[in-house]
This record gives sequence, structure tokens and C-alpha cells, in this order.
Amino acid sequence: MHDTDVAIVGGGLAGSLAAAMLGRAGIDTTVIDPHPEYPAEFRCEKLDGDQVVLLKKTGLAEPVLRVSTPDRESWIARFGRLVDKRTGDQEGIFYGPLVNTIRAEIPAQVRFIHAKATTIASGAEHRSVALSTGEIVSARLLVLANGLSVSLRDQLGIKREVVSECHSISIGFDITPVGRRSFPFPALTYYADRTDDRTAYITLFPIGGTMRANLFVYRDMKDPWLQQLRAEPEQTVTALMPGLRRITGDFAVDGHIAVRPVDLYVTRNHVQPGLVLVGDAFSTSCPAAGTGARKVFVDVERLCNVYIPQWLATPGMDAGKIAAFYADPEKQACEAFCIDKAHGLKAFSTDPSLRWAARRWTRFLGHYGIGTLRRFGRRPLTAPTGGHALPAGAKP
Repeated sequence: MHDTDVAIVGGGLAGSLAAAMLGRAGIDTTVIDPHPEYPAEFRCEKLDGDQVVLLKKTGLAEPVLRVSTPDRESWIARFGRLVDKRTGDQEGIFYGPLVNTIRAEIPAQVRFIHAKATTIASGAEHRSVALSTGEIVSARLLVLANGLSVSLRDQLGIKREVVSECHSISIGFDITPVGRRSFPFPALTYYADRTDDRTAYITLFPIGGTMRANLFVYRDMKDPWLQQLRAEPEQTVTALMPGLRRITGDFAVDGHIAVRPVDLYVTRNHVQPGLVLVGDAFSTSCPAAGTGARKVFVDVERLCNVYIPQWLATPGMDAGKIAAFYADPEKQACEAFCIDKAHGLKAFSTDPSLRWAARRWTRFLGHYGIGTLRRFGRRPLTAPTGGHALPAGAKP
């Protein structure tokens, strides 16, 4: 039996970030995760400027920024036309190295148990977690940061409600120029030309010496187009975005093509004594909208900087305490922002109605106007209007 104040189930981005923060604050913490080193996984691959600001609130931005790759300048294009070049504010880093960088900042006094949590039981003052190793961890507070896993939540009667099944599909691959040593841009976001292609955009950005591509589409996982993409990636991408080569030149797709569908869901019956859910364990966001890391950072920062120290200062861990975290104004605003942006970007990319066509053209012309002013050495005072539905990685 291991006794602790806080037990964290899951050592991904949310769990590792929480462990580092709580450990630095001197709070007795135990992390439960089967991986001594977090494996490669196709998830968040870059952080934008707003997310870096949030990460700084956790006190862990500096080590991440030391190993990430800044984009320096980002080009915006559509219809085969370059419409703007803006100062870059994004940091490229693969998800595995991101998590392991944060894990390296977890203080030595934090206990890390490499096992799977199998069952959860509740008591008067503590939650106990049985592990695959036969060990039991007893904690005043249990933090579920185990992402999409449902078995523990099912035991507790916590229900997942899917609000948009296969809302989007994220596709990741390495891309190299053909016939020249490098691409002409440090980073590029290229928007789809047609709504019937059911595509948001492709973004190219550096991670170390690699140019990484993330493509976001709105399709079914059974769509033959995905098989075609795997079989003939260069031809399929070019057919999807005919004007892209005018900006990139000839290119080749290297290595593995990662495909990840995302359901948008929310959680019900989650306000329970001694238990709190963070990140994807509570609700998902759309990667195309670029809000996943934002939601994790807000959840963990509010929980570890504000609520856990308050909760541990007084006896008990009743549902009233836990409810205060879910009702936090910053958390609620972030949840609303993420779901609004997910649905807004999908409509912006796929809705052929006059309303959304007007928004697309307004945004395109706004970017073009800003780009023109930049070329003449003038900085516009305001961003273009026409909707809030663009991803964080493509802000003017």
C-alpha cells in the first residue's frame, strides 16, 4: 500500500505536467503510468504563441522551448497564391519528446509507478487504486489524466457523450523538397480551395531538421480516399490542393503516414468526491482547430496552481470541492472556446452556404490586404474580420 496526497493516473502531457507542478510545490504526489519513457504518438506536434503563454503559467515553458523548433516566419496561401507572410510564433515538437521533456522536470520526490491502474475504490477520506503489479495506491485526491481510456470511468459510472463522431481526421507525415535542398518558406499554412473536398488546411512546419506536414480533413474513416493517400501520397495531396505546388515546388512524402480520427465528446456524472478529470479524460477538442494543448494547459494550471493547494489545506475531498474546479471561469471559457472553434472551423471549411462563402472570401481578402501592407512596410492596426473559425496556427 502506497499512501499519497495526490495520485495521477496517466503520464501523458496532462499527467506529467501536473506531476511536475505538484512536485515543485512540495505536494506528495504519485504518478501511475506503464511507460518509463513516453512512446512516439501522433498527437500535438506544435505549440502556438497563445499556448506558450499558458505553458509559462505552469513554470515549465523554458525546458520545452529549449528543445522545440521555432518557425521564425509563416506563409499563408490559398488558390495557389501567397497572400501573407507573418512573423512566426509557433514551436514544433513531437508529442513524445514534449512529454518526456516535461517528465525530466518532475522532482525526484514524486513517486513514479510503472503499471496500469485496474480498479478504483472509494473510502471516507481516500480513493484507492489497484495496479496491475498488485500494488495499491491510496490518495486523498485521484487525478484521471488517462486520455481516451474508458475502463476506469465505466467503473465509476462516469459517462462519455459523443457530440460529434469522427469530427475530423488528422494526418501527419514528413515532407521533403524535390530538386532543391529546402523549401522557400520557413513554415506554411495552405487552405483548401473547395468545400466539397471536405478539407480544412495543410500546415508545414519544422521540427529539428525535418519539415513536418499536418493535413486536416473531414471524412469518414472508411473513405477510400485515405487508402489512396497512403498508396500515392504526393499525387493525392496534389489532387486535393492543386495550387499547393506553386508554393512548395515538387515534394515527396517520406516514411510513415499517421492518421488519427477524433470524436468530440463531453463527460457526464463526473463530479465525484476525491476524483477529478483533466485533458482528454474530461473532454476532447479538435486538432484541426489547434486547441488540444490549450485545453490541457488551462486544466492543469488551474487545478495545480489554484485548487489542489486549497483542497489539501482542509480535511476531506467532497464533491463540493471538486465541483469548484469544473466551474472555474477560465476552464469553462476554454471549454466553450474549443468546442466553438471546432464546429466553426468545420463549417468554415465545408459549408457551401452563402453565409460561410462570404466569411471565407472576407478572410482570404483580409489576409491578402494584410500581406500587401506588410510588403509595403506598413503594419495594419486590426486583423481582418469575417469569423473566428481559423486554427490557431494560421492567425494573421
